[in-house]
Amino acid sequence: MINLYDFEHNKLEKIMLGEGQKPYRATQLFVWMYEKKVFSFDEMTDISIKFRDVLNEKYCLWLPKIFAKQVSQDGTIKLLLELHDGNKVETVLMRYNYGCAVCVSSQVGCNMACSFCSSGTLGKVRNLTPGEMVGQIMVINQILKEEGLGQHVTHVVVMGTGEPFDNYENVMDFIRIINFQKGLAIGARHITVSTCGLIDGIRKYAKEGLQTNLAISLHAPNDKLRNVLMKINKVYPLEMLMSAVKEYEFVADRRVTYEYLLLEGINDTKECANELIELIKGTKGYVNLIPYNETNKNNYKRSSGNRVHAFLDYLTKGGVTATIRKEFGSDIDAACGQLRAKAEVKI
Repeated sequence: MINLYDFEHNKLEKIMLGEGQKPYRATQLFVWMYEKKVFSFDEMTDISIKFRDVLNEKYCLWLPKIFAKQVSQDGTIKLLLELHDGNKVETVLMRYNYGCAVCVSSQVGCNMACSFCSSGTLGKVRNLTPGEMVGQIMVINQILKEEGLGQHVTHVVVMGTGEPFDNYENVMDFIRIINFQKGLAIGARHITVSTCGLIDGIRKYAKEGLQTNLAISLHAPNDKLRNVLMKINKVYPLEMLMSAVKEYEFVADRRVTYEYLLLEGINDTKECANELIELIKGTKGYVNLIPYNETNKNNYKRSSGNRVHAFLDYLTKGGVTATIRKEFGSDIDAACGQLRAKAEVKI
């Protein structure tokens, strides 16, 4: 069975043409699937019974199933979702005063093997399809509907398990689906993709014309330290990465966010702050400082509150715009990969 959630509008039009239908049939399906949130072809009353029979025979509207759920005292919800083949991925709902944001996974596992991250400990199993990424948002929207507060997902960050640019085409189709007006209609400026530094992906992304946001998982201001924290740096060192970032800013006319995870005594010193200031000089990006969620998979410790604010002060005095990311779900398995790793151990 072919999952219709896998197709962005233009591709669904081609499928409908292949079925002998008019292109407008794709728009009808999008309206039922995303605006009306109908999960059965039989309920699509403006589609002929004959074609509904074809849809039921060849196609499906499949969503991931909730395997495990954690709810934080701050309202954050972390889901472990089971896919059709039994693989599992994590999704997180974070509540802000401006809306509901979902952190979406793009792969089952991850091959980037960053030393501080739980996701890479189990390795990459496979890429997610566009529909499996869309499904993460659809499931969260169902939960929000059940709460009865009239809320829905308004912001999306592709920062969960996996490297988005290692699954480039599927991630782009996912973005087109959720951004499309007859899809989930999430504004482009409310969608952010995070990469650890695949420069070919950065250059391609710059030419997409999507007006979405790009975040760079930086986490170190020099090659020696970044080689230890992030193996990808041995393939794409900082000089190459920063060149790609500058190209992105010029072509896309968009600034980037530099994500910087603070690890006690590792990358949170005044010297590191000064190096970071020099590294990003000449770019339009700003720095998002991230308190570390400790795991039992490594020996890294989170920087103290004093060190975090001192680092922020160094950057600010150096002319860098920086913020400290608000923490969510500190009383649950908040870090990427923790809940899946726990489930895999139990299984």
